[in-house]
Amino acid sequence: MGTFSTGSLGRMHRQRKQWLAAAALAALPLAAAAQGVSAGAAYVPSNVAQLSAEGSVEVQQDVLRLVLSTTRQGSDAQAVQNQLKQAVDAALKVAQAQARPDAMDVHTGNFSLYPSHDRNGKISQWQGSAEVVLSGKDMARISSTAGRITSMTVANAGFDISKELRRDSEMQAQKLAIDAFRDKAQSITRSFGFSSYTLREVSINSEGGYGAPRMMAMKASADMESAPVPVAPGKSTVRMVVNGSVQMR
Repeated sequence: MGTFSTGSLGRMHRQRKQWLAAAALAALPLAAAAQGVSAGAAYVPSNVAQLSAEGSVEVQQDVLRLVLSTTRQGSDAQAVQNQLKQAVDAALKVAQAQARPDAMDVHTGNFSLYPSHDRNGKISQWQGSAEVVLSGKDMARISSTAGRITSMTVANAGFDISKELRRDSEMQAQKLAIDAFRDKAQSITRSFGFSSYTLREVSINSEGGYGAPRMMAMKASADMESAPVPVAPGKSTVRMVVNGSVQMR
C-alpha cells in the first residue's frame, strides 16, 4: 500500500482550493443571468395612466310591445282551458290579419292553469290566464289592432329600441367615447408634465344594457273596446365605455 508524503498532501489541498475557486467564478455569470430574468419578469413600467371615458346618445324608443291577457275560472279544468283557448284564438284571428313583418309581430305569451283548494285541501275550482303579445315599430297599427280585440284586454305596454337603432346608436356613442378617451389621455399627459403618450391597451363595451323597457300599466274599461289603445313612447340612453391605459412620454 502506497504512502503520501507531507509535501504531496499539501499540493493536493492547494489544487482542490483552486478547483473550487474556478467553479465559483464560472457560476457567477449564470447567477447574474438568472437575476436578470427575475428582474425582467417583475418589471413594472412607469409613467402609465389608467383611465376610462364614456359616450352616450339619447334616442326615441321605436318599438311598442302590448301584452293582452284574459282570465277564466270554473270547477272543471278542461272547461276553463277551452274558454282560454277560445279567447286566444279569437284574439289571434284579429291580430294575425293585421300582422306585417317588422311593423307588427303577433305571438302567444304566458298560459297558466292552476287549482284553488278549500279548507279541507280539496280542489274547489280552477283558475287560468292566457296572453297574446303584439310588438313592432308600427305603433298606430298595434294600438288600433289591440282596440279591436274584444276577447282580451291590454295588461301592460312596453317601449324599447329596435336592433337597427341600437346598432346605429352604439356606433355614435362609441365615437363619442373614443374622442373623450383621447381628450382625457392628452389632458392627463400634459398635467403630469409630459408632451405625448402612446396607447398600451384598450377595451370598448356597452354600459350594462339600456335600462328596462318602459312599461305602462293599462286599466281595462268598456270604453277601450274597438278604440285604439293610447300609447306614448319615451327615450332610451345608449352608453359606450372605453377603458384603457396609456404610456406617458
